[in-house]
Amino acid sequence: MAEVDQSEKVCVLLVDDEVNILNSLKRLLLHDKQLKIVTATSGEEGLKQLDELTNVGLIVTDQRMPGMNGAVFLEKAIDKAPDATRIIMTGYADTSAAIDAINKGKAWRYLSKPWDDTELLNSVREGVDRYKIIQENKLLNALVHKQKEELEEWNNNLKSRVLQQTTAFRKKSEELQAALERVRESDSSVQGFIQSLCTLVDLRGTRAYKHAHNVAQLAESAAKEMGLDETTTETIRVAALLHDIGEIGISERLLMTAPEVMKFDEFREYSQHPVRAQLLLDTIDELRSVSELIRHHHENMDGTGYPDKLSGEDIPLGSRIIAFADQIDKTAMMCVGDIAEQALTRVSGMVGNGLDPALHKVFKKVVRYCYHMTPVAEGPKTVEKKLGPDGLRPGMVLARNLYNSAGRAVFSRGMLLDPVIIASVRGHFGLDPSDSSIYVLVEDTK
Repeated sequence: MAEVDQSEKVCVLLVDDEVNILNSLKRLLLHDKQLKIVTATSGEEGLKQLDELTNVGLIVTDQRMPGMNGAVFLEKAIDKAPDATRIIMTGYADTSAAIDAINKGKAWRYLSKPWDDTELLNSVREGVDRYKIIQENKLLNALVHKQKEELEEWNNNLKSRVLQQTTAFRKKSEELQAALERVRESDSSVQGFIQSLCTLVDLRGTRAYKHAHNVAQLAESAAKEMGLDETTTETIRVAALLHDIGEIGISERLLMTAPEVMKFDEFREYSQHPVRAQLLLDTIDELRSVSELIRHHHENMDGTGYPDKLSGEDIPLGSRIIAFADQIDKTAMMCVGDIAEQALTRVSGMVGNGLDPALHKVFKKVVRYCYHMTPVAEGPKTVEKKLGPDGLRPGMVLARNLYNSAGRAVFSRGMLLDPVIIASVRGHFGLDPSDSSIYVLVEDTK
């Protein structure tokens, strides 16, 4: 690409083999007069456009295209527009496409089709801002480099000039450091990678997404209660958020099977998911401490866990915290009423052999802040009722698992319905209609 003219509009390249989608995206972005919108109907055409275009700040591409797919296109586009922010768009369940785009095409963000207009516009603005900051950094680096050369030349001729220019050099160096900090604070590559991985967890369904966030909230609250420093607490929170990322690629049938009843070969495959997670995250230097905690979150205090059979305090503290939070939330999914108390009671039997006894008191203090559940009347005062999505109301409890059209349970029996979960259920039925009915527990008014 040619040298960037700072007065030139930032170019946004949209690539999709469906012309109607390109037109929709273009109409959505045309109101921003500071952007130049260019479209291409294939990856091959997009690469030809990049040979001619200048100041390309953002590339938005579909994954599923005939010929060259989105991940391959982004990988090839790196050489032609290395500074451009890259966004991949594809269908809801295409996890392999997302992984390819992240690993090969260095995608900054992943968006699902159909997209949300507000989310898309925000992503475009953030991506363009990120590109502008990178260009500003390049200019500052070039200026600093030029002044450094001038200083070396002046040093050979006149010391007084060196003293004058030293002040200017220091000022520009400070500006460079400030610009680099803005890149880190606005949206660093590490944070973009974490966001993409969270999107992959979301693709596994509402239950997996909610479990990941519940475990992260529990683990973070426990770390704060223990007085751990801010950096350690954040490492534990991110590790808890991504603790099941290694399960991507394992069959749904196997994930729905309890480990204690798996066959030998099945358990051997399943027990490698913490190792797979570590291999994925170790590619980012800043996430290596996160990957270590994830690797060991299935170790047991008595040494019977996996993958390394560590025991006691040989297991990292963050891993022990995540393991405790993980078991509490898995148990909470099967509870109705006072969920916090029931979950703590059920995991008490695992304390000592599997879970760290020193953490029991900590979680007794924080668990109630993470499950704001209202007790629901049981016994003869409640009845099971069959409803449609529009009939759901806050306070109802799912009486049976709710399955998608592929037969996978996406909402669990015993889940207390609140406005957020009701919206998720309705959205699920809108995107994936099935013949499953919704059975809830409601108060018997007879």
